[in-house]
Amino acid sequence: MQLEFVPVEEFYFELTLAVKTLEEIENPELAAKVGQILKDRYEQSSTVASANQNTYNYVFKVTDVDNSPFHRLIISVADWGDKLRLGSDYGWMLNSEHRAEKSDRFSGRDQFNQDLKAHLSEMLGVTI
Repeated sequence: MQLEFVPVEEFYFELTLAVKTLEEIENPELAAKVGQILKDRYEQSSTVASANQNTYNYVFKVTDVDNSPFHRLIISVADWGDKLRLGSDYGWMLNSEHRAEKSDRFSGRDQFNQDLKAHLSEMLGVTI
């Protein structure tokens, strides 16, 4: 899996209403550790915290996984309270009214989530 970090200056152009939560992992130490690793590596997160329960949200474009018919694929690594939240638009697309709807790939979200966790574990050097 190839991930390309989206800095805050470019986030608006990558914003998609189709990003939905894949999984929330209730582990305060893991959420804090992942946040620190991402901050050390990428500095400022992709978005400004939206609430006091949320201190980071790092967004990445996935460049080597097919998400057709949607033309791109985004993942989000964030904290929410004491949880690590993984999100993606995999299996979703925007219809002509810019509303999210399931695509034919929706049934593959669980496998995509497992692949993403394995990749992030390797990339960050922590078990997710």
